[in-house]
Amino acid sequence: MQRVAVTGLGCVSALGLNVPDFWRSLAAGVCGIRPLTLLPREKLTIHIGAEVAGFDPGSHFEPKRLAMLDRFSQFALVAAREAVADAGLEFSREAAGRTAVILGTGVGGKTTDDEAFWKLYGEANPRVHPTVIPRLMASSATSHVTMEFGITGPAFTVTSACSSASHAIGQAFSMVRHGLVDAAITGGSEACFTLGTMKAWESMRVMAPDTCRPFSRGRKGMVLGEGSAVLVLESFERAQARGTRIYAELAGAGMSADADHLIQPNQEGAVRAIEAAIADAGLSLEQIDYINAHGTGTQTNDVTETGAIRRVFGTLAEKVAVSSTKSMHGHALGASGALELAATALALHHGIVPPTVNYTEADPDCDLDYVPNAARSRPLGVALCNSFAFGGLNAVLVLRRAPA
Repeated sequence: MQRVAVTGLGCVSALGLNVPDFWRSLAAGVCGIRPLTLLPREKLTIHIGAEVAGFDPGSHFEPKRLAMLDRFSQFALVAAREAVADAGLEFSREAAGRTAVILGTGVGGKTTDDEAFWKLYGEANPRVHPTVIPRLMASSATSHVTMEFGITGPAFTVTSACSSASHAIGQAFSMVRHGLVDAAITGGSEACFTLGTMKAWESMRVMAPDTCRPFSRGRKGMVLGEGSAVLVLESFERAQARGTRIYAELAGAGMSADADHLIQPNQEGAVRAIEAAIADAGLSLEQIDYINAHGTGTQTNDVTETGAIRRVFGTLAEKVAVSSTKSMHGHALGASGALELAATALALHHGIVPPTVNYTEADPDCDLDYVPNAARSRPLGVALCNSFAFGGLNAVLVLRRAPA
C-alpha cells in the first residue's frame, strides 16, 4: 500500500472565499456566524447562519455555464479549481484516466429544488425548467468537476448526511492507497440555505438562536453553515517526485454504523469508528495530539462525543487538544468533514490548533481540553477528524504531519 499525501487545498466558506482567508480566520478565532441575508428572516424563528458572504457567481462562471450550476456546485467548482492549482496538477490524457473525483454532499441542489417547487406549488406555475434535474442532482458537482478538468477516471458522489465528505475522502484515500488511481480530487459541498430547509431544521428544535458554542455549558444547539472544501490526494512517492508541497499525510480512515437511531447519537458507534481509524493508520493512542471534533453544539452530541473520546483514550484523553471549528464555520452538513479536514491539515502544517470559539463556561459533562476561544501554538504530529452523522453513519480520518 502507498502512503497518501494531501498536496492541494481549496475552500469556499463563511470564513473566507479561499484557503488563505479560511486559515487566517480559523487561527484568529473569527466566528462566521451572522444574521442571515439569503432568506426572509421575518418568516423564520432562527435568524442566524454561517453564510458564504461576498460570493459572486458571475466572477467565476460565464452565464451559459452558470445556468447549469446550483449554488452547491458553484462552491465545489471554485474550491476544486483552487485545490488543483495549489497542487500544481496538470491532466494529460493518461493522468486524467488515473485520477478520481469523489465528492460528498448531504442534500445536493436544495436551492434549485426549493425555487422550482415554489414556482410549481406557490405560484401555481405548471412549467418546470428543463435544467432543474441536472442542477439539483447530488452528483451534479462531481460531474462538473470532471468536465472542468477533463478527468475520465472513477467519479461518484457519496451522501451520508453530516459524514458525506468524510466518507468521500475515505473512499478517495483508499483508492490512492491501493494504487487504483494516482490522484484524487475529493471533499464536499453544501448550500442548504433555503426557506424550506431552514423551516425543516427549525422543527427539529436543535438549532441555536444565538450562536454555536460546542462543549460549553449553556449551549443551545447547532448553527447551519454552507460552503465547500476540496483536497487533492496523491501518493507520497508521486508528490515527492513532482517536488510539490505536502500539507499532511492522510494515514487512516475508520467507519461504523450505530444501527440504533436516526437522530440520537450512540457512543458505541463513535468509539468503533475512532478505534478503527487509529488502527488503520497503525498508530498508538499516545501519538494523537489533536482531535477536530464533530462538535455540533447540541446537548446530546457533545456529551456523547466527549464520552467516546474518553472511552477510547482513557487517561490519555486529558493530554489531547479537542476543538470544534463548527463554532466558526457553522455546520455545513455534508461538507463539514471536508472543511474540518482542511482545517486539520492546515493545523498540522502550521503547528497551530484552531480554537472552539464562543466558549463561556465549562460543562461538567464535557470535561476535555477544548482549546477555548483562542488558537494555540503547539507542535502537532497526528490528528483525528471526527464526523458522526444522523442515522448513525460515522467516519473518522487520521492525518499525520508531513516530514520536513
